[in-house]
Amino acid sequence: MPKYRQNLPQLAGSTFLSDGGMETTFIFHDGIDLPEFASFVLMATPEGRQRLKDYYGRYLEIARRHNAGFILDTPTWRANADWGAKLGYDAGALRKVNMDAAGLLLELRPEFETDATPCVISGAIGPRGDGYKAGNMNAEEAETYHGAQVESFAETEADMVAAFTLTNYSEAIGIARAAITYAMPCAISFTVETDGKLVTGLSLGDAINRVDDATGGSPAYYMINCAHPSHFAGVLDKGEAWLERVRGIRANASAKSHAELDDSTVLDAGDPADLGRWYKGLTGSFPQMRVLGGCCGTDHRHIAAICEACLPQGHGG
Repeated sequence: MPKYRQNLPQLAGSTFLSDGGMETTFIFHDGIDLPEFASFVLMATPEGRQRLKDYYGRYLEIARRHNAGFILDTPTWRANADWGAKLGYDAGALRKVNMDAAGLLLELRPEFETDATPCVISGAIGPRGDGYKAGNMNAEEAETYHGAQVESFAETEADMVAAFTLTNYSEAIGIARAAITYAMPCAISFTVETDGKLVTGLSLGDAINRVDDATGGSPAYYMINCAHPSHFAGVLDKGEAWLERVRGIRANASAKSHAELDDSTVLDAGDPADLGRWYKGLTGSFPQMRVLGGCCGTDHRHIAAICEACLPQGHGG
């Protein structure tokens, strides 16, 4: 049995970090060409694999300094059938790259893990389509479609799977059901717009409740991603039951809308210290939010600033 699959340590109350905006870091900071915004292509060469290890290493060092746990998400957000086909990857090649990506992180974990910094291996899943637009798959289609990627991770020593930048609750239901089939703990992370709602207009609370109702509450937890905290802080009302299910934040550095970000040719990295202050406010109001990472435009500087704001004593408890 994988190390943490039965008992995810991030649910026990300590703070866990994750990385920032992997693709925006590689493209805008490192000058790496990522076709179709796909980081998994770096798995194809020894040089690419080392770049990935170096990328994760910067964040893992921050986690160790602050005695925080860390969630190592695989670089496989685009490693599904539709995006893979655009890059020349068939089903067999995608299965291999997903499994190899988990293997890469399993190689990395022993170098950084300590008793104070447990490291969870998470298979990252992205939407079938664009993370800024509404998907149109129903739950049954999504279960079959994403089930291939979930099954790939289930065959490895990965501890869980996590689906990011989802815009449609039906797709989330399908992923959660596939995770049940393959006995994988699952986290679901929704993208919200500047009004704190999904692009479909559905509220975040309704999306979470619909997924829980359709899956018997099977996701281990939910997250909010790919939006600046100013976009969603106002819709988080204390006392609502669904909020207890939201355990993590992976916010954007920029307060721009998704449309503005899509049209931009330069990176808006925002203000790391200001982002840290937003996270401090959110975790102070909602102490169950203990999985802290970044999304578009964030890098290790933002995660360090979040730690300074939320873990001033240098410990994750």
